[in-house]
Amino acid sequence: MERFLLRHRDRIVAILSGFDRLLFRGTLRSIAYVEGLDIFLASHRVLYKDFGRFAERVSNQLKAHAEAIAAAAHRPFRYVASSRISKEDLARDILRADPVTDGLICVLSCVEPCQSFTIRRDRATHYLQLIAQERKCLHLYFYYLDRDFGVMHVRLQTWLPCTIQVCVNGREWLARHMTRRGLGYEQADNAFVHLADPERAQAIADRLLDWPWPSFLQRLARQVNPWATAKRTAVKPYYWSVRQSEYATDVVFCDDPTLARWYPRLLHHAVEHFGAEDVLRFLGRPLPGRFRGEARTELRERVEGRRIKHWIDENSIKMYDKAGRLLRIETTINNPRRFKVRRARRRGHQRVVSWLPLRKSIADLRRRAEIARAANARYFDALSVVGEITPSHHLLDPVSQRVTRDGRAYRPLRPISPEDAAVFRVLLHGQYCIQGIRNADLRRQLMRDVDDTPTSRRQASARTSRLLRLLRAHGLVRKVSATRYYRVTLKGHAVMTTALKFRDTDIAVLAA
Repeated sequence: MERFLLRHRDRIVAILSGFDRLLFRGTLRSIAYVEGLDIFLASHRVLYKDFGRFAERVSNQLKAHAEAIAAAAHRPFRYVASSRISKEDLARDILRADPVTDGLICVLSCVEPCQSFTIRRDRATHYLQLIAQERKCLHLYFYYLDRDFGVMHVRLQTWLPCTIQVCVNGREWLARHMTRRGLGYEQADNAFVHLADPERAQAIADRLLDWPWPSFLQRLARQVNPWATAKRTAVKPYYWSVRQSEYATDVVFCDDPTLARWYPRLLHHAVEHFGAEDVLRFLGRPLPGRFRGEARTELRERVEGRRIKHWIDENSIKMYDKAGRLLRIETTINNPRRFKVRRARRRGHQRVVSWLPLRKSIADLRRRAEIARAANARYFDALSVVGEITPSHHLLDPVSQRVTRDGRAYRPLRPISPEDAAVFRVLLHGQYCIQGIRNADLRRQLMRDVDDTPTSRRQASARTSRLLRLLRAHGLVRKVSATRYYRVTLKGHAVMTTALKFRDTDIAVLAA
């Protein structure tokens, strides 16, 4: 991200990274699968033929409890006829019409699809069976004005296994905590277009990772579902996982006209240049040689403006502008198992640390933030080449002259020649942008026709080493300390991108 910030350092006034929307799921794991629910029903002496009446009794109990909560708080309880109606908009309308300072705003009920259980008769054996299937049932939405998270909701599925969903907004949490600390800010929707102290705001935003999530979520579960939390029910407490997380990096420009001038260029570059390989690189995913998923990009016109969104399987990264002067890059993780986390595990009788799939558990929330923040930073870095106003000869002329480094002279580069252009293409390839490139990697790409003999490989390696020393002398690459990897420098990106652009652009366009 440093490249983007360096390019626009005179236009940017604040940067803020942190969670935007967090969606938690609470699961009663002991009854969330057929075998577990079967054991539960047997322990409570509920026959299969009575399952429907038992589940309906639980559902009615939960609905009656919700109505009692709303009545005790003197808040409305309303039925929403269609699942397509925005419950959040309706809750905010109720809040505006009948304000509260803290606590319950309203309770909404709606019939929506869910993953649940039912009883079916097996055609072969004629015995009743408990099966899992998708069906519809009544869901209860509890909207709260929370002292820490502002407007938030808890969604309770009233049919077994009574799954809970909790949705909070990290930007609302940040706004309330900045207010308590006396930090000035200007908020537009869920974005901050002015921060009096961006560094302190970022430090506060990072504390959300250490929030006591298990106790906070369990308290909400006890409020909305007394059946599951009662001792006589004899089910284990809710297990909490992160169903969806949105991590946003906001860059606030100095004024509206500045972003209005730059955003179309950034958007055009993203549409024209960011392919599947680039999006895989942004999200730190395997390269196309091993990738078997789906990659797609969508450009959408919204009321606020234009938004570009890239998907890799279930996860995505998007860019859009907000409130006139704020540019946001946001990574959404729906399936964390596409990523890795380094943690301990048991291997036999030993405890080893290795890279394992990222879990949905709250325990890996910090790693989620690291992955998303890095993805946003790579996206910004890829946009750093946009809008270069430096004349191209200022970049290409210096590398076209002899240079001396450590007392040794090196030849000029020929930036748009076929030989040097081939080297530039390899160095700028997406697969080498994260970790870097080695001598062997560059040799395999440039010298495919070398005989596979020790002498030929040694000679090719020596030629590649001389080429890397030449590029280092001109400042296009640098060696990563204590490794065999080389990375492209800021100057290298600018020079090589400019040279390849000249080489690949149609002469009619250049002459226009």
